[in-house]
Amino acid sequence: MLSFKFLCFYRDGLIRLSVAGLLFVGAVSAFAGSATDRFNAFFATKGAMRADFVQTVQGAAFVQPEESRGTLLMQRPGKFRWDYRLPYEQQIIADGKQLWIYDVDLEQVIVKPLDKALGDTPALLLSGDGGVEQRFDIKELSDRGDGLLWVQLLPKQTDTGFTTVKLGFDKQHLRSMELVDGFEQVTKLIFTNVETGIKLPADSFDFVPPKGVDVIGGKAEE
Repeated sequence: MLSFKFLCFYRDGLIRLSVAGLLFVGAVSAFAGSATDRFNAFFATKGAMRADFVQTVQGAAFVQPEESRGTLLMQRPGKFRWDYRLPYEQQIIADGKQLWIYDVDLEQVIVKPLDKALGDTPALLLSGDGGVEQRFDIKELSDRGDGLLWVQLLPKQTDTGFTTVKLGFDKQHLRSMELVDGFEQVTKLIFTNVETGIKLPADSFDFVPPKGVDVIGGKAEE
């Protein structure tokens, strides 16, 4: 079985960075008018958030789109938690220093230093401190008829693992994200029940490997 998630996790043990699910859903000013206004407000927003998500992945390798569902928590800078519930369980947690990937079915945990695991990916882009214009060419997109305002980001570097990122905003939040990788695989995420400006428990992004699971990799330096 192939997991199309925050990190693509192959059952033969191979790991590669994906463009899925690596985002921060932040509050956008209700009076922001254009897509650029909402985009800028999004990256200016601080604090924690919570949302439900539906993720679909489609491409030439799939007979039909693969769908996943779960919840996410996010807090800038560099902390996020993706809890995949369906079709099977996986947790991807960044605690500010390490990235933990726990596959419940495999009873396996992979841990990497956060900076080395993410690099110049949407995780760094959307959960980081800024500098978006330095790494991406940004432009507004025309009306798609879905009630959202869209911004397209094209990476200036060629080794990011993805070719296009599109962000769709309503008047308050980021509601949709679309990503295309070098194999023309398209990942789409829809966000609902978005809460922003909330206070999360201090241990929301802590992770301790369950007893008996295999742990691959090492921790970042303290």
